[in-house]
Amino acid sequence: MSSRISRLFIVALFTACAATGALAAGKTKTPAKSSKAAALPSLVWRGDYATARGVVDDVAKAWEKSGKGRIEIEPFNTASGLDAVAHGMADVAGSARGSAGGTETDLQFMPVAYDALVMITHPSNPATSLTPKQLHDIYYGKITNWKDVGGKDSPINLYAVASPGDGVEYSLRRLLFGRGNQPVAAPRLYVNTAKLEEAVTLDPNALGVTTLSGVATNSKVKMVSVNGVRPSLATVTDGSYIFYTPLYLVTNANSPKAALIQQFMEFLHTDTVKALARQHQLVPYSDAPELAANDTARREKILADIGIKMQVEPTPAPPVLAAPGATYASASATAPTSERALEARQAVESRKAAAASGETHKVAKGETLSTIAQKYSVTVAQLKDWNHLSSDNLKADQVLQVSGN
Repeated sequence: MSSRISRLFIVALFTACAATGALAAGKTKTPAKSSKAAALPSLVWRGDYATARGVVDDVAKAWEKSGKGRIEIEPFNTASGLDAVAHGMADVAGSARGSAGGTETDLQFMPVAYDALVMITHPSNPATSLTPKQLHDIYYGKITNWKDVGGKDSPINLYAVASPGDGVEYSLRRLLFGRGNQPVAAPRLYVNTAKLEEAVTLDPNALGVTTLSGVATNSKVKMVSVNGVRPSLATVTDGSYIFYTPLYLVTNANSPKAALIQQFMEFLHTDTVKALARQHQLVPYSDAPELAANDTARREKILADIGIKMQVEPTPAPPVLAAPGATYASASATAPTSERALEARQAVESRKAAAASGETHKVAKGETLSTIAQKYSVTVAQLKDWNHLSSDNLKADQVLQVSGN
C-alpha cells in the first residue's frame, strides 16, 4: 500500500470531515462484495470525499476481515455528515471540533486522537516561526506583511476554508480568539484543506492552516513552527507544540445500530489501529490523558499571551469506550454535547476586553453602526461620539474606535 493511501486512511478514520462543499458531488466506487461480506451487518459512514477512499481501502477491509461487519462509504462533507448522523441517514461521521449546538446537540462526539493544527506556507518563504499573538493579528487583519513576522517585504496572502463549520478552522480560531466562529480577514477561501494545501504550493506569500496528518510528508509546503516549536508526533505528545485539537468520531445514541457502533468504536482503540495512528503523526486519545487534563491551562495561556482577558472554562473530558465494561449507551449518557454556551460567554468577555483596551474595528462590507455596536457591547451613540461621526453612513475598510479610551 502506498504511503499516500495509508495516510488517507488515518485522516478518514479520525478527521473524516475536514472538507466542505464541492467535493460532495461525486461517489467513490465501492468494490464488489462477496456473498459472505454482503451478509455482514453494515454501518454507513459519511465524510470527506477524498479521504473516504482511504477508509474503503484500509479500515473497511480490516473491519470486514474481523467478521464483525462492513462499512458503506458515502463521501460528502462535514456539515452533511453530522446532519446525516443526527437524522439517522448515517451511523458515523467525524469532526476536528466539538459540537456547535443546534442539531448537533444530541450527537455524541467521542475523541479518538489528537492532531496538530499546522500553519503552512510556501517552501521559499523565509519565515520559520510565528507566535500565537502574531497569528491572532494576522487573522484579525492587523498584520498584513511578512516583513513584520520575520519574512520578506511581501503581503501575507491568508487562506482559509470557506465553511464556518470546518473543524480545523473552528479549532484554530477557538485557540486564537476564544471562540470558533470568529470572523477573520481571509479573502481567499477554499472548499477544504486539501484545496487550500494545493493553493499554498503555488503562492510564495501564502499562509493557511491544515493538519499535521495531512501534510507531514508533503514537501511542497513548509510547516511553520509556533513559538519556535515544530509540529510533530513527539511535540504534540509532550504538549510542547501547543496548537493541537481532539479528533472525534460522531454517533447518535438513539441509533438502532448502537451495539454495532460500540463494537466499531472499540475496534478503533485496538493496538493495531493506534500504532497506525502514530505512524501518521496522530496521538491516540487514550494514550495522552495529560493533554486533556492540561487543556484549560493551555487555552488560558494562549489567550493570555495574545492579550485577551477571558475566563476559559474547562472542557469536560468525554469518556473513552475502550474502558473495561464500558458500553456505548453508558458512555453517551455522560458525553459532553455543546460548546455554544461557553463560546457565548467568551464572546461577551472578548467584546468587553476589546472595548477596555481601546481596540479599533475595520468596517466590513455590509456592516452598520448598529451591528458593530452590538458586537462590542456599546451603543451607536457612543460609536458616533468616539469617531466624530455626523451620520450613520460607513465605508468599507473604515477604521472605527470601539471604546472611549
